[in-house]
Amino acid sequence: MNIVNIAGYKFVPIAHPEAFRAPLRERCLALGLKGTVLLAPEGINLFLAGPEEGIGAIQAFLREAPLFAGAFTDLRVKASLSVEQPFRRMLVRIKKEIITMRRPAVLPQAGRAPAVSPRTLRRWLDQGTDDEGRALLLLDTRNRFEVELGTFEGAHQLGIAHFGEFPDAFAKAQAQGELDLTDKHVVTFCTGGIRCEKAALYMSSLAPCRVTQLEGGILQYFEDVGGSHWQGECFVFDDRVALDSQLRETATVQCYACRSVVDRVAQEDRRYVPGVSCPLCAAPPQARLQSS
Repeated sequence: MNIVNIAGYKFVPIAHPEAFRAPLRERCLALGLKGTVLLAPEGINLFLAGPEEGIGAIQAFLREAPLFAGAFTDLRVKASLSVEQPFRRMLVRIKKEIITMRRPAVLPQAGRAPAVSPRTLRRWLDQGTDDEGRALLLLDTRNRFEVELGTFEGAHQLGIAHFGEFPDAFAKAQAQGELDLTDKHVVTFCTGGIRCEKAALYMSSLAPCRVTQLEGGILQYFEDVGGSHWQGECFVFDDRVALDSQLRETATVQCYACRSVVDRVAQEDRRYVPGVSCPLCAAPPQARLQSS
């Protein structure tokens, strides 16, 4: 039986997110679902997997249950299939932010940044400019190890270890002249849209350029237009580890010991022992430092 995987988020004001925790977890468990749901005053972020009927039922519950008072009526999710359940537990967590940036002045629940559809972005990439003739700059807002696995051709990245570093890394890149944004059209992107949406809002008040987010992120781009202008794989935060541009699980795995991404080539290394070590964590300390 195929397992349906969904990922989605919505920035929306939630006065008392803790009131949703128990009923939402109970309904997910009753429907045979596993995954993680994050709730915060700024909205919801979810990753769930289970049988098709259960996935359909939880979406209806979120959109229609009186408990949520219509907060998630237009919640959109991206779906993909897997042979096995990619999550081990069912968690509903209350957080300060559904994606951590630590910039209280950025309020995505108050209004979205402009967005570009995957089809339009592909057309812009084909022609080399946006429709007004501005040069494009693709900015990858994901973590460094995700970028190393795959990204858009020519995309810029800030070398961050986690998204909370984005504001400082962005400021540093500008100060050091690593990002020339003047007269550019910057398109931010991430896996599913949540990080690039917050990044675009943050940048829009600081950068001398037009800033747009990729609607639905990389996964929506794959679904709508495939792998055009993309190189490599896309990391996902579940046991599938990585997907190709056809949204199929790849051979890439994660090291049990250090959580590093281990591609097919690295799996041939004698230092890769499933469940024990990989070439990175088994390397001498000096070699490990040089590779980081």
